[in-house]
Amino acid sequence: MKSKDRSYQNSIPFLLPIRCVLFLVMFLLISIISKSQYSSISKWWTSIAIVCNIITIAILYMVCRSQKITYLGLINYRKGQTKITTTILIVVLTVIVGMLGLYLAGLICYRTFPYLDKTMIEPIPIWLAILVLLLLPISTTIAEDGLYLGYAINTSKGNQRINITFAAFFYALQHSFIPFLPNGIFILYRFLSFLPLTILICILYRKKHDPLPFMIGHFILNIATAVEILLMSLYPQIFNSL
Repeated sequence: MKSKDRSYQNSIPFLLPIRCVLFLVMFLLISIISKSQYSSISKWWTSIAIVCNIITIAILYMVCRSQKITYLGLINYRKGQTKITTTILIVVLTVIVGMLGLYLAGLICYRTFPYLDKTMIEPIPIWLAILVLLLLPISTTIAEDGLYLGYAINTSKGNQRINITFAAFFYALQHSFIPFLPNGIFILYRFLSFLPLTILICILYRKKHDPLPFMIGHFILNIATAVEILLMSLYPQIFNSL
């Protein structure tokens, strides 16, 4: 059992960057195949994210099988452990810190407050926007929280400060490639936008070991993004007026 724990721990730095790699490869391949600029395919980031989420979930499934645990065991979910008041506080805190991170990053990178990144809410076909609303929030929550919380923090052994640092860093860094634009300011903006939130989530999760409040807060943020995209797709004149 100790050998399994040791190999599992040593694999953490190599598995955490997997989503960064997935997004980069996907955008690169699509750009080459379609012979399009990255800026032209950035509007399809939600579809690419769903595919990457499915791949991540499949990887987590293999990790769980190799460790002979379930996904719920991976994220340390135990029925009845979640307190309503704690959940509400964490969800509210997650939403507030998430929004503040976006505004602060916009101020730092673009000298604008509040800064609105239209890249993330470009209109897409309505049928696809509906599909994104159904699939993106749930798949993202399962994939990201399973990887960065369950895999990196909850199940791993060793120095927890290092584990939390790795988890928070790559949790934020993956957003730099969703979508991928070869622009240093944009990449930095995306990274800084999520870093305060990922640090908060990883530290609090390590203390609470209860994934549900964080997953609910994460799901709400993802739902908000998907709803924005659907609204812009239904009413593109709103997007054009921004």
